[in-house]
Amino acid sequence: MANLILILGDQLSTTLSALEGADQENDLIVMAEVHEEASYTNHHKKKLVLVFSAMRHFAQELEKHGWRVQYQPYHPNNPAQSLQQVIATAVQQHQPKRLITTECGEWRLHRQISQWHKTLGIPVEIRPDTRFICSHKEFAEWADGKKQLRMEFFYREMRKKTGLLMTPDGQPEGGHWNYDADNRKKWTGKPPAPGPFRVEPDDITQAVIKQVDEHFSEHFGTTDDFHFAVTAEQAQQALEHFIDFALPCFGDYQDAMSDTEDWLFHAILSPYLNAGLLDPMDACKAAVRSWHSGQAPLNAVEGFVRQILGWREFVRGIYWLLMPGYAQENRLGNTRKLPWFYWTGDTKMRCMHKAIDATYRNAYAHHIQRLMVTGNFALLAGVKPEEICDWYLAVYADAYDWVELPNVLGMVMHADGGYLGSKPYAASGKYIHRMSDHCANCHYKVNKATEDDACPFNALYWHFIDRHRDDFANNHRMGMMYRNWDKQKPERREALIKRANWLLEHIEEL
Repeated sequence: MANLILILGDQLSTTLSALEGADQENDLIVMAEVHEEASYTNHHKKKLVLVFSAMRHFAQELEKHGWRVQYQPYHPNNPAQSLQQVIATAVQQHQPKRLITTECGEWRLHRQISQWHKTLGIPVEIRPDTRFICSHKEFAEWADGKKQLRMEFFYREMRKKTGLLMTPDGQPEGGHWNYDADNRKKWTGKPPAPGPFRVEPDDITQAVIKQVDEHFSEHFGTTDDFHFAVTAEQAQQALEHFIDFALPCFGDYQDAMSDTEDWLFHAILSPYLNAGLLDPMDACKAAVRSWHSGQAPLNAVEGFVRQILGWREFVRGIYWLLMPGYAQENRLGNTRKLPWFYWTGDTKMRCMHKAIDATYRNAYAHHIQRLMVTGNFALLAGVKPEEICDWYLAVYADAYDWVELPNVLGMVMHADGGYLGSKPYAASGKYIHRMSDHCANCHYKVNKATEDDACPFNALYWHFIDRHRDDFANNHRMGMMYRNWDKQKPERREALIKRANWLLEHIEEL
């Protein structure tokens, strides 16, 4: 045998760099569902079903196209409980010349694989992941010398590099780089939301669902109503569904939240992009074509492209530039444990309950629910970054360490001192009221701040502003907040702090 080729569960792409130049007759592809990767955090049951089923379908596709695949399906009693044990066994069995793999998306696993040439005694070739638009080296060169990194400027460079939404003379289509200001409408029920693309589980997926229910019964979430795509063909159909039915309204309502609708006009493509079932440039180009054909407005298409070409590439660059030290950042000195209702949804705060309940059922919540509801509360309450990061990694089907950690630690928790974002995304209940209908059905009153039935976000917001004055008073984007705080009467400020202290002391009762 010439080579072992290791393909991981988030590398389900036939264009994977590890497959370049491979010999179908003499090389052997190794794929494995292992206990160590499935259980190192409390992965959502639907996330496990998605990854295992997609891996099995991909292995089947590879074999159909003439590849030799050695596949280990999950069982708690497998002799090989880790990827290293799987590869060690394969090396012993087949005596390959070397192991080839594509760089993985997690520092923890990358560190392990980087040592395999010593522990396994064979050469290990780790190839760049060419499925991304910006390489590690390119991002590091862009970031070099900058005290703070801003996604907007990186995004513009990626637009120029790819030509997406650019005119022939090098200007952004429509005359503006960013149409975010147009994407903040509240959804009132019309136009009706189209619902997500749905795939009926086939025999492979049904078998995985049964295994996950049996062997991961204590994990978060449910396998009920599993409808994710599990093949590249299905993921392409999901993209087409979004382009046809949701993209036209995506821009206007991308920041909206609803008490009755989980999905609104969101693409729900991130699980497929991050697992390798869908190519990011293909997704962006499809959206741009819909604008050129007059099917979708520019604010919707630009917002979608920015999420992929901008944020997705940006946070990956941050992750690999700053790891492993980045994971330990806690510049605001947070010490609070994650409230238990993050796992149960058992809270009287309607917005929190709805976001957590949707997460439990779907392994999905859109970016505003993550940033401005569950994330905002963790920020205001001073939750340890490590604990809230672990939660996000566990509960979402699209969560992999490279994308989850910078988004949560940097953007949600501002724990990196403003390296990723220029200001903390802290907000009172007014923001949630403006962007949703949750408050109308809430136990708490969004127009109150100090009373017993006042929205907890209101007093906690001012408590956050007050306790972090040294951190943010000189931030030019925070000056107005501090002027507003200082203008309030002393007795009002005292009442707000008293209410917030009570909320923090009784946080599990909220």
